[in-house]
Amino acid sequence: MIQKLFPLDKNYILRQAQSVLEESLLDTMVFELKKSYTQLYNPLMLMDETFATILDTYEYPKDRLRMIYRQLCGIYRFKNRENQLELLFDGRTHFEKFQEDWSAQLIAWVHELGYHEQYVKTMLRMTLLYDTESRAEWAENHCKFFINQHFELKIIKRKGELRLKIA
Repeated sequence: MIQKLFPLDKNYILRQAQSVLEESLLDTMVFELKKSYTQLYNPLMLMDETFATILDTYEYPKDRLRMIYRQLCGIYRFKNRENQLELLFDGRTHFEKFQEDWSAQLIAWVHELGYHEQYVKTMLRMTLLYDTESRAEWAENHCKFFINQHFELKIIKRKGELRLKIA
């Protein structure tokens, strides 16, 4: 079942493009997270135990990361809520255009969020430095809160519906 985050969340082509790119962009988010950690906490790239663990970890639970990805997807659809298709003269389909636009925007957002310690720490706790489920859940909640605060959004749940509103 498709979950709408706001009443006019009807851009189905964009939603489909986002879901097709999900797996590859999750890997991109983790790659950007590693870069952000290096820039914030280890710019000289001195090898310590934590840094080695972060660099050498390729297997981690993706469920929590998937939730953050989907939250960013919803925010993008909210900010680009026009579902009127434009005329494309370059031979691409709208699906391809939405894939390119979404990929570029997600990478820009993850790079921007990577300057904030709170985002980097919470993302690390639920992915590369995962140790317990309760810590990962705590980190996910704090990360969601930080992202909503960063984009100045509120998520209101009423009658089983999630709604995004500008704070």
